[in-house]
Amino acid sequence: MGGNSGQAGGHIYKSLADGGPFDSVEPPKRPTSRLIMHSMAMFGREFCYAVEAAYVTPVLLSVGLPNSLYSIVWFLSPILGFLLQPVVGSASDHCRSRWGRRRPYILTLGVMMLVGMALYLNGDTVVAALIANPRRKLVWAVSVTMIGVVLFDFAADFIDGPIKAYLFDVCSHQDKEKGLHYHALFTGFGGALGYLSGAIDWAHLELGRLLGTEFQVMFFFSALVLTLCFIVHLCSISEAPLTDVAKGIPPQQTPQDPPLSSDGMYEYGSIEKVKNGYVNPELAMQGAKNKNHAEQTYREMTLKSLLRALVSMPSHYRYLCISHLIGWTAFLSNMLFFTDFMGQIVYGGDPYSAHNSTEFLIYERGVEVGCWGLCINSVFSSLYSYFQKFLVSYIGLKGLYFTGYLLFGLGTGFIGLFPNVYSTLVLCSLFGVMSSTLYTVPFNLITEYHREEEKERQQAPGGHPDNSVRGKGMDCATLTCMVQLAQILVGGGLGFLVNTAGSVVIVVITASAVALIGCCFVALFVRYVN
Repeated sequence: MGGNSGQAGGHIYKSLADGGPFDSVEPPKRPTSRLIMHSMAMFGREFCYAVEAAYVTPVLLSVGLPNSLYSIVWFLSPILGFLLQPVVGSASDHCRSRWGRRRPYILTLGVMMLVGMALYLNGDTVVAALIANPRRKLVWAVSVTMIGVVLFDFAADFIDGPIKAYLFDVCSHQDKEKGLHYHALFTGFGGALGYLSGAIDWAHLELGRLLGTEFQVMFFFSALVLTLCFIVHLCSISEAPLTDVAKGIPPQQTPQDPPLSSDGMYEYGSIEKVKNGYVNPELAMQGAKNKNHAEQTYREMTLKSLLRALVSMPSHYRYLCISHLIGWTAFLSNMLFFTDFMGQIVYGGDPYSAHNSTEFLIYERGVEVGCWGLCINSVFSSLYSYFQKFLVSYIGLKGLYFTGYLLFGLGTGFIGLFPNVYSTLVLCSLFGVMSSTLYTVPFNLITEYHREEEKERQQAPGGHPDNSVRGKGMDCATLTCMVQLAQILVGGGLGFLVNTAGSVVIVVITASAVALIGCCFVALFVRYVN
């Protein structure tokens, strides 16, 4: 399916020896259809995320999970993600699979997502069919459901890094920016469709009666959407394995190539091998001259060297990670408690009242309306992702980054100070502006940094030894693991704030304050390439 993508646009690679150091060495231009196919992974991932957001709490309550175990469920996955994502990202940089560097990891994590969904949406039913003893059945149902939730979150959080690195590997600079916009566009569409699917009362429809419960219906749809989307994604643009790069180099080409550092091009170049007889010069030169050193680097890559590479990363990468952490902390502070805020503050309900009381029914109505607000967020995230392509030419990446944080901070602050049903739903559109910003601008900056570093390495051979194990996979994974760190901060801190303040309003006010602090940070500390 992706076999002809290497020749798209009739682009021919040129050796650096044919011209100056800034001659084009980028992969060929990709058709829009291929970039859309590549973005389908984000559609499937976000659809399943939305289903989890809508159903995981009812599932955990239905199996009888004790309140004391809630923190374990929500803390274990982000802690594992924060610790292991850079390791997995670096491993994918050096993967020598015949299928490419990124796709084996994407496939494995996609299967883990399916298994996790199967466990937390169907575990109770399967355990009930296999175990008759009520006490044992309760223990097994709780255990299987918890494992499913943690496994799904773990895989869904991890998979974002390899997907982004896959895009960066096989696309030109212009296609990377275009692809990131499509990623955000389909992320919004997937979330909106997932929330809408979760809002349907499947129990009273024919499909619900056929499959058993609404949990089984949502598993059927989630598994179908995720499988189809990932098949399309993995067939979108082909990768060439690193072990084949040296084999495809014409012997007469090697002596003409200028010497390059042993660490630079190997990590940041495309791994796409062109079908017309040419090979990406970045990896061609690296494979011909530095294959032995690359193998040595791969063998010597340890956790110690990996941590050293993370600590010694350039300051502009570190500041970008901090800004990403601030943004996701603000965003998650609002989103994880938004339906509860709607039920308690906007509608004035009481979740602790008897389930047949008027106060509890009012609270449930607020939660339902809050789900529609999250759907509005997803729709506007997609729309704003489309318009970003036009806005960036006027205000630049700095303007987009600052605007996203500013609008979100002002919007959440207004919601917290003046809670009203209609104004809150309207302002949910600003949540979409923030989510689209977080999904696109930081990764656009990563591509700008990589592009600048490649030009510097072409001008000054020798590279940067301290960064010898850093590559696109590690940089993307380091950036995305800030999401897990934000989850840890939100999960551990907001509960304390709510108990101290005695009202969930503090959550929205905190989100606003953190976002406004982020405005200052992205304006003063984040580096933007001219």
